[in-house]
Amino acid sequence: MEYSLDLNENQYEVRTLTMGETTIRFRAFEDLVYVRHPVDLEHQKLNLYIPEDYYEGKTIHGYTGKTVPIFFPNASGAYASGPADRPGPNFRLWGRGKPNGIFYALAAGFVVAAPGSRGRTVQDENGDFLGCAPAHIVDLKAAVRYLRHNKDRILGDTEHIISNGTSAGGALSALLGTSGNSVEYEPYLEALGAAQERDDIFAASCYTPIMDLEHADMAYEWMFHGVNHYELHIVKNIGGELHESFVEGDMTPEQIEQSDFLVARFADYVNSLGLEDGTGTSLELSSDGSGSFRNYVTSFVVQSAQRALDQGADLSGMPWITVENSRVTALDLAAHARYATRMKQLPAFDQWDLRSPENELFGTAKQQFQHFTEYGKAHSTAGGELCDSRIVALMNPLTFAKGDRSQVCRHWRIRFGTLDRDTSMAVSVIFAAVLRQAGFDVDYFMPWEIPHAGDYDMDELFTWIRSLCP
Repeated sequence: MEYSLDLNENQYEVRTLTMGETTIRFRAFEDLVYVRHPVDLEHQKLNLYIPEDYYEGKTIHGYTGKTVPIFFPNASGAYASGPADRPGPNFRLWGRGKPNGIFYALAAGFVVAAPGSRGRTVQDENGDFLGCAPAHIVDLKAAVRYLRHNKDRILGDTEHIISNGTSAGGALSALLGTSGNSVEYEPYLEALGAAQERDDIFAASCYTPIMDLEHADMAYEWMFHGVNHYELHIVKNIGGELHESFVEGDMTPEQIEQSDFLVARFADYVNSLGLEDGTGTSLELSSDGSGSFRNYVTSFVVQSAQRALDQGADLSGMPWITVENSRVTALDLAAHARYATRMKQLPAFDQWDLRSPENELFGTAKQQFQHFTEYGKAHSTAGGELCDSRIVALMNPLTFAKGDRSQVCRHWRIRFGTLDRDTSMAVSVIFAAVLRQAGFDVDYFMPWEIPHAGDYDMDELFTWIRSLCP
């Protein structure tokens, strides 16, 4: 069956939703299939929500129906399929019981386009996997193209699309922001019957992005080197309820030895990037993980601690932080990592037994799991195959941020909590540094004592968007 890409302007509902003391009234266009030939009708659709005030000729924060930016949040986590989300309660562990980002965005006056997308867990009736890489990002690009195809049928400025996502969704938001109109995805988009439109975006909001997976194992060991006890926190959404469990243990002598090896390889990687800080100082590492790059990462944690101190936080119980005359003057990053605790064993991502979500992401239609690094393949205990490096590159925002930057979005907001243990803080620091060095506008910060989470500072996020789109 072929689906039309022309939105029916008369097929909508006007809804009112109250959460807490806030009431929103909006026009809902739901279950909009955004490709002509979907292979997963459950996920290849988006929901479009528009404040009803715009249809009544009103303005919100100075925006009209044609000038208001479009907030584009994806709901991906752990690279699983993400639904086309709706305004309502937040089901994530962090923020549970509060309104979700879509509700807040509508309350703030933004148009919201919430796309669904395939992920690693989707199978067809034959058992073939439909969401392996690069399906996720292809779907998000198709959804952006759908919006532009319908720019004269909807309200909202399709030249001011701001993506948002957390965890794997943060990485996809970053990838959407760096890979605008990249020809590498064109065959996938053509096969689905995506609109013949552009898929670049205006700005990207990225919470704790799980990205640069080719080097994520190295970065994780650099961050948690010497922390050999792990505490894995597992959260599953079952029927809308979050169920938590914990698995803990100690790394084996082989894993500890390999941690030393990966730290040295991470130093090689960092040194190959040619990074600089804002003053022109080269960011480098020695094979033991020390060096100017480590100092640079530490500076962001110090900045976060200082803000917390200024806001009244008590840091006296953290002896690895030195405070003199109300100023944070030093911080031991290794001690901070011990405080945060290690969550994942070695290797954290390309696991030797092929059991990580990322191993499944890089599988094929017929083969559920694959390795995606030479290191993982060399140490495999499951005999897995190695994913084509070209496919792996299509899931890395740095592939495009370091290449032709003509279609990279200009504006970036990246957040990574100081208690995040799902990936290394070095990953997002590197990404922000690459973007800054290329001349892009980057707002990067590490919120104090925040774990692996997103959408916890929506007022600040929307203030940032308004500053870009006055």
